[in-house]
Amino acid sequence: MKRYILLVLVLFTMYSFSQKDNNAVNAKGKPHFKVFWNYHYAEGIQQGSAFELTRAYLGYKYKFDERFSAKIIYDIGENDAGSNHTAFVKIAQLDYKIDPSVKISMGLIGGKQYKDQENHWGYRYIYKMLQDEHKFGPSADLGINVEFKISKTIIGNLFVLNGEGYKNLQDDDGNQRVGMSLIYNLTKKLTTKFYYDTYASENSKSLNNLAFFAGYKADTWSIGAEYNKMENGINYKTTIDGHNLDGISFYGSYGFNNKIEIFARFDEISSNTLTNQDNSWNYNKDGALLIFGIEYAVSKGVKFSINTRSFNYINDDIEDMSLIYFNTEFKL
Repeated sequence: MKRYILLVLVLFTMYSFSQKDNNAVNAKGKPHFKVFWNYHYAEGIQQGSAFELTRAYLGYKYKFDERFSAKIIYDIGENDAGSNHTAFVKIAQLDYKIDPSVKISMGLIGGKQYKDQENHWGYRYIYKMLQDEHKFGPSADLGINVEFKISKTIIGNLFVLNGEGYKNLQDDDGNQRVGMSLIYNLTKKLTTKFYYDTYASENSKSLNNLAFFAGYKADTWSIGAEYNKMENGINYKTTIDGHNLDGISFYGSYGFNNKIEIFARFDEISSNTLTNQDNSWNYNKDGALLIFGIEYAVSKGVKFSINTRSFNYINDDIEDMSLIYFNTEFKL
């Protein structure tokens, strides 16, 4: 099934490229950057006080004409070897807008798994989405995506990806992650989303991701809720039969004016208990996260936030964490 979907996407792309483009416009480009910086403090834990530069994104967007555009983004952050400032190519994406209702993206492209939730949450510089934090899926990957505007209120996506994420090469098995998303904007303020992907494995059952999201954004306040499930895997790269993760997340914000907002979020992550085991397989990491904070938009492109976050483990032998953060985002 995966091969048929990939074949259809490739043939569709080749046919679309063969059509003449009579709508050329002047080409133009724009550099951009984004930086996440923080100071945090907590008592009773290792490295309880520290300044951190957690992320720096450097990129460039270029519009060739009305149909073709491209972007490249470098992600400067930590890697598995322990370096905090390693540069990775996160996005190297070519977009082809066939018409107002169909767009093809190819190359190293941004993922569709939790980007809409991240935009609704609005505080990525403070904390990742639940699926990102607990490795349900990568934020970018090598592959191809076709986006369809089915109607004024419904947007669909079909994609085939390597499945390993932008920091990793394709594995020896050569299996791809295949999936789809469906976004239904009931009104201009109310959005719902369904997401599903599957990733085949040679030695175990397929790793599957399922997610539901609903969000409402008014003029001065917003709320959002999501449910996420990963089956047969301990993360998006490692498939193990019968190991499942469930996650729920609720978040909201209220703006007093165009500069000051307060926000809150609750996450809960849980795993199943395997046969002949007393505790869940992710027992030492299962628990609930609570975030409260205030944000001050100093000017266009600069934001400050003071917030608290606490994580309560279901394992009573692990001491719960509570931290105070001062976060900053500045971008062009």
